[in-house]
Amino acid sequence: MISLDEAVTARLESHGARFEVLIDPDAALAIKRGEFDGDLEDVIAAEDVFEDASRGDRPAENDLEKVFDTTDPLEIIPEVVERGEIQITADQRREMQEQKRKQLINRIARNAINPQMDDAPHPPERIENALEEAGFTIDPMEPVESQVDDALDALRPVIPIRFEEVTVAVQVPAEYAGSAQAKIRQYGDLEREEWQPDGSWIGVVTFPAGLQNDFYDVVNENTSGEAETRIVKDKDELSTR
Repeated sequence: MISLDEAVTARLESHGARFEVLIDPDAALAIKRGEFDGDLEDVIAAEDVFEDASRGDRPAENDLEKVFDTTDPLEIIPEVVERGEIQITADQRREMQEQKRKQLINRIARNAINPQMDDAPHPPERIENALEEAGFTIDPMEPVESQVDDALDALRPVIPIRFEEVTVAVQVPAEYAGSAQAKIRQYGDLEREEWQPDGSWIGVVTFPAGLQNDFYDVVNENTSGEAETRIVKDKDELSTR
């Protein structure tokens, strides 16, 4: 279960009665879209149905039977969310908006590059400032994924930006190959790998271009800076980084 502070109220009025449930806002939106596939008990603040959640008042059992054909809260809660309205306070809205803003900035920073600066990543602070300059408003009731394209449209007049992936070939000396390759292969999509006769490892990894600096940090930290990296411009031809 979640805490009351994390929950929003979903309310349904039917047959002259009111029904309220307390649920995580993102889960509530997922239920409304038919996309929720988690455990309901993990995203509710109370395994109960209320007439007035703020007072803790409960509806009559005959009203539950009349509207939902059951008195089981775990069966009723999704129906209240799906058929009803999600109520959020001004404080909840601000908190949700701030959370989604951070998620949006992080997602863009991980995937975007600056095409005018040798495809270098944009720092999160630059993206944050550019979104503010562009006057972009995050919708707290919409998933971050569905707002990325609109955010990019708002950012392009302010900063040069585009989403791109990069493919990097890494050669790890035999001394570090066992542990380092395990970290490197998890960083993105492993296109191919080769173990060399001397025990060294070569891997070709594709990942969001905005993560290049982080990727090289991981490589250097796990190989004491002795690995060689090259950006793959063509799958058959490597160019030196």
